[in-house]
Order: sequence, then C-alpha cells, then structure tokens
Amino acid sequence: MFGKLDNKICIITGAGQGIGAGIARVFAEAGAKVMIATRTKASGEETMQSILDAGGEAALCAVDIGTLENVEKSVEQTVEKWGGVDIMVHNAASFLGGMVYEYDEGDLETVLSVNLKACFRYSKACIPHFRKRGGGRLLFTSSVTGPRVAMPGTSYYAASKGGMNAFIRTASMELARENITVNGVEPGYIRTKAMELLADEEGLAQMTKYIPAGYMGKAEDIAYAMLYLASDEARYITGQTICVDGGSTLPESPVFLEEMDGIKELAGS
Repeated sequence: MFGKLDNKICIITGAGQGIGAGIARVFAEAGAKVMIATRTKASGEETMQSILDAGGEAALCAVDIGTLENVEKSVEQTVEKWGGVDIMVHNAASFLGGMVYEYDEGDLETVLSVNLKACFRYSKACIPHFRKRGGGRLLFTSSVTGPRVAMPGTSYYAASKGGMNAFIRTASMELARENITVNGVEPGYIRTKAMELLADEEGLAQMTKYIPAGYMGKAEDIAYAMLYLASDEARYITGQTICVDGGSTLPESPVFLEEMDGIKELAGS
C-alpha cells in the first residue's frame, strides 16, 4: 500500500509538539519505529505515549540538538534500540530573532546551530547507517519564510531555512548514487500551540484571510507530505522541497483574495 513504512527506523527531531509530533504519529501509524528526539522530556513523553496507546512503536531521547554531542547521542541511542536508522527527519527549530540592526550574536548562533548546523550533524551521523542498510531518507522541515517570502524580525530564522534548502540541493547530488534521497517540506501557516502563542483567535482569523484555501493547515498536513517523501514511492525524488501552505504564497497582493471572495459570492447567488 502507498506510504507504508513497515519496520523502518526513524529519528524525528522536535517531535514533542506541533508539526514534529504530527510527523511522529503519522509515521508510527504507517508502521515505522520512531525515536522522538526533543528537548523537553514531558512533551516528548506525551507524544511517545500517544503512539504507544495507538499500538505503535516509539522511544524517547530527551536532548537539545544544538550541540554535536547530543546529535550523535540521539543517533547512537536509536541504533542501540533498534539496530539501525532508515529515515532522519530534522524538524526542530529555534525561532529566536529580532531586527537586523539589533543583531545578537548569541541568538544568531542558537538559531543557526539548531536549524541549519543540525542538518550537517544529523546527516553525517546517519549516513554510515544508511549505507549499511542500502539507502535512506534525509528529510527536513524548512519554511516558506526565507526561501519564498520575508517577514520583519525573522532574519536569523529565514537565513537558516534558506541555507537548509541550499543544503538539501547540494547534499542530494552528493548522495544520489547511494540510494539516499534528500528532500524537505516548506510549511506555511500551520495551526500549532506555537502559532497560537503568536496571536489570539481574532488575530489568527485575520491571518487566515490571506490564505487562499481559507483555513490554516494542521500538523498532519505537513506529516503526510513527509510520509510520501519517506516512502518507497518517492525513491526518484531528491533535492526538492514541497510547499504546503494552502496557497498562501501565491497571491501577488491581498487584493486578489478579495476578488476571489467576490467571485465566490457571485457563484453562490
């Protein structure tokens, strides 16, 4: 069946909440063994328990992936638990930021280490295990912010995601002959607890007006795109990112969305 991951061994970073938790649950439902690599133990345990309660297989490695040592620890723990690694999903991210003229060296280093440097660290740590198993999948949660659109105060984050997309393209070429694919997903507006901290219901409703689909996506919308890229059916796809944003990056101007609403009203009259 399409999208099955039976007995595949996965590491998913940032799987304690939001998009990462959604990816972990969907992968487990597809038959994967999921190592939840997340900073906060309590939220990681919550994701793990939800998978176990549903009959899936999961374990927890509570680590801050901002260091090489912790990245290697999470890979080693996965191999010790299940004997190898087939899929690595780097989803964890730091959203620290500020205006360029208020640049902070410490915050910049944190964002680049968690978001971008971890791409290199996890890839290097997982590739030897992929080779032993005849191939593998490197998957990354990128963003529309940076690669496609801009938002004031997010330059650290945007630069890290732009760098991630460049990493995906280059690494995919280096690894293509080894049956190791490298791909990513660019989420748009996804309703998570983190998103709900940014705005109240009225604010979220205002944001939704600028999404052609008319609603914010769910974590599972990103997870299903990841599931496809992790599956055998995606074996011929590498060096690519899939934008999952309900069309939010399409309008040249909000005016066109107002016109769409007008056309919809006419069609319904």
